Amino acid sequence: MALSVSRRVFRALGSCNYSSLSLRSFYLSNALNGHVSWDSLSSVKSSVPGKSSFDVQQRYFTTILTPDSGESAFPSDLLSRKRVLTPDWKIGLYQDLVIPVTNFHNEDKGFMVLAGDVFDVPIRKDIIHRVVRWQLAKRQQGTHSTKTVSEVSGTGRKPWKQKGTGRARHGTLRGPQFRGGAIMHGPKPRSHAIKLNKKVRRLGLKIALSARAAEGKLMVFEDLELPSHKTKNIVNHVSQMENIKKLLMVDGGPIDEKLKLATQNLHYVNVLPSIGLNVYSILLHDTLVMSRDAVNRIVERMHTPINR
Repeated sequence: MALSVSRRVFRALGSCNYSSLSLRSFYLSNALNGHVSWDSLSSVKSSVPGKSSFDVQQRYFTTILTPDSGESAFPSDLLSRKRVLTPDWKIGLYQDLVIPVTNFHNEDKGFMVLAGDVFDVPIRKDIIHRVVRWQLAKRQQGTHSTKTVSEVSGTGRKPWKQKGTGRARHGTLRGPQFRGGAIMHGPKPRSHAIKLNKKVRRLGLKIALSARAAEGKLMVFEDLELPSHKTKNIVNHVSQMENIKKLLMVDGGPIDEKLKLATQNLHYVNVLPSIGLNVYSILLHDTLVMSRDAVNRIVERMHTPINR
C-alpha cells in the first residue's frame, strides 16, 4: 500500500548535504509514483561516491515507504495512513487479458493473451437487448399465411335473393362471417427482420464475450480433438468442470466429426464453428469453451474493417 509523505519530511531532510538530499528525493519520488526500474538504479550510482551498486540497490529497496518499513529506514511519525492507490481491477478498460490454456485432460498448455478491445469492453445491456431482438426477429421464417375472399374455395353465386326472404342480404358465402370463409386482415408471408447497424452487432458480440470473461466462464483449449466419438468421454470431461449447467464449445474451422457425434445426444452441450458464434447462443449457455484457433479467428473478424 502506497503512503503519502507529510511536509515534515522535507524539514527533516534539510540538514543533509546535497548528494544525500538528491538521493533521498529520488527515492521518495520513485516510491510514491511507483516507478522502479534498473535504469533508475543505474542513474543513481554516479551520485553516491564510494558506494557499490549493491549498497545503492539495498538502500533503495529498504527505503521504499511501506507499512512494514522499520523506524531505522524512515521515521514512522512522518508517514500518513492515507491510501493513494487502489489496485482493484475494473471491467471494461480495454486491457489485454492473460488466460491459461488447457485441454480436455486438464493439462497445462501455456497461456494466451486475449485482446482487450474484444474481451474487455464495457458491459451494456441495451446493446445486448437490441442485438438479441434483431437476431430473433431475423430468424423468424415469416411463412404464415391466411386466405382472403378471392382465395377461399367456393361459389361466387348470390346465396338468396336480395328481398323477400326476411334474412340478411349477402352476395357471397365466402365472406369472413361464414364458416369456412375468408380471414380478414390475417397474416401474410413477410420478413420480420429489423435493421441493425453492423457496428452495433459487432459490439454486441464483444460485450457477450467480455461478460463471460469477466465472470470467469470463458475457457480456452488448445484444441477440441477427442480420442473417440463415445458420448461417455465428453460426459466425463464435462463432469470434471466446476459449476457448469450448459456448455457451448466453439472451434475455429469445421467441427470435428468425433466431437459432433460425441455431443449430439447431450442437451447441455452444443458445438459451433467460430463463424457461427453469436450473442444469443452465448447467453443461452453459462460456460463458453473456445479453442485457440477460434479465439484467433474471432479477434481477426472483430478487427476486420466493416464493408459499407
